[in-house]
Amino acid sequence: MQQGLTTFAVLALLGSTSGFQQTSFNGQQLKEIQVPRAVYRNALQSLKAIALSPAASASLSKAATEARGLAMDSIAKAHSGHLGLPLGCAEIGAVLYGQVLQQFPDDPLWVNRDRFILSAGHGSMFVYSWLHLAGYALPLEEVANFRVKHSMTPGHPEFPNSEHNTPGIESTTGPLGQGVANAVGMGAAQKMAAAKYNTDKYTLFDNHIVALCGDGCMQEGVVAEAAAIAAHERLDNVIVVYDSNDVTLDSMAIKSQSEDTALRFQSYGWDVVTINGHDLDAVKTALESAKSNNNGKPKLIIAKTVIGKGIEEVEGTNAGHGEAGVGYVKASKIKIGLPEGTSWYVSQETRDYFAAHKAEQKANYDAWQAMYANYKKENPELAKLLEDAKAKKVPTVEELFAGIPVHTGPDIATRIAGSNVITPIANMVPNYVSGSADLHGSTKNLIKGGGDWGHPWNCESKSYSGRNMYFGIREHAMGSMLNGMSYFGLNRASGATFLVFADYLRATIRVAALAELPVGYILTHDSVGVGEDGPTHQPVETVSGLRVIPNLDVIRPADPEETAGAYVANIVRTDGPTALILTRQNVRTLSEIPVETRRNGVLKGAYIAKKETGPLKMIILASGSELQWALAAAEQLGSDVRVVSMPCMERFDRQPQDYKDEVLPPAVTKRIAIEAGVTPIWYKYVGLNGKVIGTDKFGMSAPGDQVFAAFGINTENVVKTAKSIL
Repeated sequence: MQQGLTTFAVLALLGSTSGFQQTSFNGQQLKEIQVPRAVYRNALQSLKAIALSPAASASLSKAATEARGLAMDSIAKAHSGHLGLPLGCAEIGAVLYGQVLQQFPDDPLWVNRDRFILSAGHGSMFVYSWLHLAGYALPLEEVANFRVKHSMTPGHPEFPNSEHNTPGIESTTGPLGQGVANAVGMGAAQKMAAAKYNTDKYTLFDNHIVALCGDGCMQEGVVAEAAAIAAHERLDNVIVVYDSNDVTLDSMAIKSQSEDTALRFQSYGWDVVTINGHDLDAVKTALESAKSNNNGKPKLIIAKTVIGKGIEEVEGTNAGHGEAGVGYVKASKIKIGLPEGTSWYVSQETRDYFAAHKAEQKANYDAWQAMYANYKKENPELAKLLEDAKAKKVPTVEELFAGIPVHTGPDIATRIAGSNVITPIANMVPNYVSGSADLHGSTKNLIKGGGDWGHPWNCESKSYSGRNMYFGIREHAMGSMLNGMSYFGLNRASGATFLVFADYLRATIRVAALAELPVGYILTHDSVGVGEDGPTHQPVETVSGLRVIPNLDVIRPADPEETAGAYVANIVRTDGPTALILTRQNVRTLSEIPVETRRNGVLKGAYIAKKETGPLKMIILASGSELQWALAAAEQLGSDVRVVSMPCMERFDRQPQDYKDEVLPPAVTKRIAIEAGVTPIWYKYVGLNGKVIGTDKFGMSAPGDQVFAAFGINTENVVKTAKSIL
């Protein structure tokens, strides 16, 4: 067993590089660090050998070979894909799906399942092959249709949505590193669920999150951010398997990396062990030990593997990463022991093994269901909360608006209005959680009475049942973790930062949009109104930059009641994310517009804020803080001017054409738009002959009112521009 664990192991516990020995393996010169056996004993003292039975070992070894064959055949047929990981990690897949993962393929949404995330999503044929072999509803013909239009096996794993429905896929991956951070978010969600629903008598949630990543993931900064949070919050339910094959796409990894990954993760506070990723016993021991060790530390298993293993011509090289080995597939399949002349071959022995394993999984699943039946009888209120969360049930629009008090106080910033709205929302939506990238005092999104989430090891105010998350200055990890919490399926997650820093989490917003996750982003300090902080903090281009992301609703409310509408719009939307864009500076409460008009108008994306009283000659469109100036300008311009508030272009574009024509009559072509940002996107609504007041330059360091005046973003310039048109 010890030998199996150390064959190609590099236990990065030593700062020294002494003891290198040149060895030959498959024609490649590899360096193996000879680590003293005493060091191994120290590193592995917490691992108790968990050997497979000879029969199970033989069956899993055969399954690993056949999984390699499935990947070879599908990628060869597509003439596209990545052979490296599916071939290099076949033994890891065999142990995960044939031994370790707590799942039941006939119910892929079982809430207490272990989640598996393929962070290195380019190796998607790995997960497709194993889902098929494990008995998920992924037919062999769909495995063969890899990368075919509308198939269940797209080029990268995609979370089930309106375009794809592949059971067993837990998150959309492809952008490297995000899957690891998704796993940390899922780990956080699991800790929340256990704290909320488990009782002294019943343990509903005891599941784990497993992610498989590679060198590319490890090099992405989001992994460092997420790993730090995972260790700080003691997420010992998170297990990351690092496919360490010393190869990246361009070259051998030595050209771009020399860090000691094991020491890096140990310094964060992770448990780390290095194994031979092709040794079934070593893989099982490491995974089972990681699952059973509830010591407050997330687990990193560094699995030394040979990329592209099974295709001798490319294995162990960067050429093995992609489809360079396709030309050698036919001969390679015979060499690794697959029957000649077969394609997508799965033996009866492998079918029988996974059928028997599925029966074992069903027994565990049935026992859990029986326990849950008793739990529901004894804990009906908790059970209802859980069922509502699973069903993504939220109050109606009417109920939500009824629970949010009408603002009657002085003029305030919309970020302050958001602070007044978020707690009533959280009171009505028990699974709503919020967090901030070290900016709660500025973004104002703290849920009052919600408690602080996290492990209380160094902060007594924190607990896993808290609803306010502290991500630190880590926007990218925050975005990926919010996605992970949404993937987990029991929370409505939101997170906050300054709007100008949305670019730090833009990649995760994009994935949330394409995965149709109902994540909320609370983005404050929305324009040049930020003032003295200057152009680095004035997001002139960011709102429009977010608007071009498909399936993302970007809502920029004008006052407290539009802010209430924005939060409700976020909550009732279940098929995609919403970005709430809020001001730092005070805005006028638009009491001349009925409360219901402002609130419900946001849900439609745009509405008539001031209707003309004479023949309509001109329309002024505005969003956010600039609506107050558009209304003031219309008062000066006369009875033939209409003002339209357009807080959300995306919602307006989804309205019936009749409504859109009612708000923006096509015959009225004299139009002006005003928004404190870049101008091009507004020409969609004002026409090429219309006028847009904004700024196509970066801001400046000066008081906000002076910056607005310098760019002509004010009432006076609206009046002047309108008169020039009229």
